[in-house]
Amino acid sequence: METVPCLRVSRCRAQQFREDLQSRNFLDRSLCIVNEPTGTVLLPVLPSSLPQLDVTFLKEVATVWCEPSLVSKKERSKRRSDELENFLQELVEAYGESWTKELKEDLPRSFQRHGDLVLLGHKCFSLPLWKKMDQRLWRAVAKGLGAKRLAKMSRISGDGFRSPRVTVLLGDRTWVKHVDNGITYEFDVTKCMFSAGNITEKLRVAGFDCRGETVVDLYAGIGYFTLPYLVHAKAAHVHACEWNPHALEALRKNLASNRVQDRCTVHPGDNRQVQLCNIADRVNMGLIPSSEDSWPVACRLLKKTTGGILHIHQNVTSPKTAAASQGSRDVDCRVPGKRPDGEAWRTWAGETAVRIARLLEELTATVWRTNVRHIEHVKSYAPHVHHVVLDLECRPT
Repeated sequence: METVPCLRVSRCRAQQFREDLQSRNFLDRSLCIVNEPTGTVLLPVLPSSLPQLDVTFLKEVATVWCEPSLVSKKERSKRRSDELENFLQELVEAYGESWTKELKEDLPRSFQRHGDLVLLGHKCFSLPLWKKMDQRLWRAVAKGLGAKRLAKMSRISGDGFRSPRVTVLLGDRTWVKHVDNGITYEFDVTKCMFSAGNITEKLRVAGFDCRGETVVDLYAGIGYFTLPYLVHAKAAHVHACEWNPHALEALRKNLASNRVQDRCTVHPGDNRQVQLCNIADRVNMGLIPSSEDSWPVACRLLKKTTGGILHIHQNVTSPKTAAASQGSRDVDCRVPGKRPDGEAWRTWAGETAVRIARLLEELTATVWRTNVRHIEHVKSYAPHVHHVVLDLECRPT
């Protein structure tokens, strides 16, 4: 059987090596990082990266070859799913019922894990039989998933805060702790969402070099991007804007628990009303489906003499019939690599670059050059609907 390469490192230095491998695109993100009983950690790496690992690096770690099942995320998820199904099949039969295909298809296909709490999606356990079992069902589910607390997500509310509608099924505490890339996030799972699908973008932000920079995060939430900018990217200062009072409570708690509160100023309320201008080297706009309402704010925040970088999140739908708007001499629109939906992303990026340049010129009465440095694909929402991030460099000429 084909094996996969891993670097065996001490647990105390695992985070350092992981960040180094991520920054060089050597870490195999399709596989799990494994904590071994001996106090060491296995970091799966891409086979193509082995010739590029320098001798000094390899002197500090051991290269081992593992069975794919040991580190496969898919294999680990399948084992957990099989275990849950076995527990529930026994429970159903104890009620004198037969295990059916319909019952199996009503099990959770995915879920979020936050410490000892598992948050189930809304499309599971909908059949009438489950309601007869009450707490016995939830105790069996928790046992099968290795959890102590259970909750179930419904549709997101339309209150303007994207508050979750969550029902607690097992347990009474609703605050959870989630450790992500060495950063601790705490929040009330019934009042705040955790954007688990943004992990690749958070890792990318963590790899930025923001030393000496002032960053403004216009949609800070509980600190999804604010904390990576402070903890890993080493930003000199971050201004975090957020209007959800529950998210603000968690954000302040997370800044303190990660010991970065002295380098962050929290601005409660609507970011369109924030009284800041001419301070930012970098502005993060992590709102989807669109952050367009805050583009004028972001332009006002950029330093007038040196400019900076805007990180603009957007849900882009393709195919898009309009051609990319690159008719301006000061727009350079490039997308690394080729994807089937890439043309739509280039179109949107080109149009955005032109609009931002015009906004900046209106605000400063100066000609600005906008340059598309990168378009990052974060995740897919539906066929041909993709969450992407545009890194737009803006400089006054």
